[in-house]
Amino acid sequence: MKTWKLWIDGAWADSQGGSLTPIENPATGEVIAQVIDASAADVDRAVRAAHTAFYDGRWSRLTPSERSLVLWRLAEKLEANAETLARAESENTGKPYAFVSLGADMPFGVDNLRFFASAARDTHGYSAGEYAKGFTSIYRREPVGVVGQVTPWNYPLMMAIWKIGPALAAGCTVVLKPAPGTPITTLMLAELAAEAGIPPGVLNIVTGGNATGQALVEHPDVRMVSLTGSTGTGKQIMRTAADTLKRVHLELGGKAPLIVFDDTDVENFAAVATLTSTFNTGQDCTAATRVYVQQGKANDVLEAIVEGMRSVKVGQPFEDGVQMGPLISARQRERVQGFIDRAKGYGAKVLTGGVVPTGMDRGYFFEPTVITDVDQRSEIIQSEVFGPVLTISTFKDDSEAIRYGNDVLYGLAASVWTRDIGRAMNVARELEFGTVWINDHIPLASETPHGGFKQSGFGKDLSAEAVNDYRITKHVMVKNG
Repeated sequence: MKTWKLWIDGAWADSQGGSLTPIENPATGEVIAQVIDASAADVDRAVRAAHTAFYDGRWSRLTPSERSLVLWRLAEKLEANAETLARAESENTGKPYAFVSLGADMPFGVDNLRFFASAARDTHGYSAGEYAKGFTSIYRREPVGVVGQVTPWNYPLMMAIWKIGPALAAGCTVVLKPAPGTPITTLMLAELAAEAGIPPGVLNIVTGGNATGQALVEHPDVRMVSLTGSTGTGKQIMRTAADTLKRVHLELGGKAPLIVFDDTDVENFAAVATLTSTFNTGQDCTAATRVYVQQGKANDVLEAIVEGMRSVKVGQPFEDGVQMGPLISARQRERVQGFIDRAKGYGAKVLTGGVVPTGMDRGYFFEPTVITDVDQRSEIIQSEVFGPVLTISTFKDDSEAIRYGNDVLYGLAASVWTRDIGRAMNVARELEFGTVWINDHIPLASETPHGGFKQSGFGKDLSAEAVNDYRITKHVMVKNG
């Protein structure tokens, strides 16, 4: 069993006062590694290394082409080590190795980093002109400085890429804290970054829990904090960051509605809804969670989705053909079970699932679940479950569909299903979500922004917008003559 150290100033570092935390495999419950629960002193060392690296210009003053080349080399190293990284990701998270970690996460993560390598050279937004008589104004976009970043446990490696990619492309230096239970591939990424040519101090990794994260957010030399995580954690970070007026970038929870009109291809919709509610065991902030189907097609959709959910192969991450692994922890499984038990107590019907699969006592497995007869104001509609649970409700007309879709605190992602493109565009315009898909759910591209409305946060991951979130505009005004 390996004990991982911290990555500070381009090298593995022992802790100053931190304890060790076991890391387990959620598919078996077995401990597979140990990491350091970094102390405030450890965080301070990492931030000071990032601060020095930023102000001496070893990264921030490189040309965009020089930064781009290093990020491109890092993408090449990720691709070359894809199988090793994917295996580690599956062991640490329980994701199906072939279906998710190697088949989806790694190719997309490599593409994301290649995009950010290219975006480092994007000159969009730079300008100069004469806006006052006798003066030339120059707009510069400069890196924010030292950025503290906190990533979640559902996509450990990909979220690390989504954080460091735009920050490094912009010229910032980084102290990143992965989720306490899933740090392994992020630590592996640190070594690859050094091999690719990222200078010491530019990327630092500190592992640990809430106290580690709090020390990072409080540190006076951190100019910006970026979190992907729960809405509750985002609110706490905003409160803490206010003391030093840090910039805050938040990608938080979601509760995605799928609005299904009566002209939809039921078979195709059910296949997509099944996949996108169970992919990564439903532990995805854009996962399909709430189906609203027009009354005329309700029975057909219900039957097709129940059949689809029952066909999902649940099993160990390295078994052939497995489509869904375990939930991340015993605590998360208890949380999901609690939502379902309380919903049943208020009269909801569980049409399939809602229990631990027979014979799967090791690990934290849970059956794909379909629930109906739920009230719009009920907890299971309004709150993020973060498990393979899909509710199905009905609506009468477009206005009711829009009202139900928007009637949650979250606004991250939604989808509309109809052959009528005019209707689809009208509904998409009215939905208060950062992304609205039409006749599909969850496709992403590196060039397109990802981020939400309302209590799903603000700021964007992916796209050139993400890079600009890590830059600040400076106006230089030159007196002519």
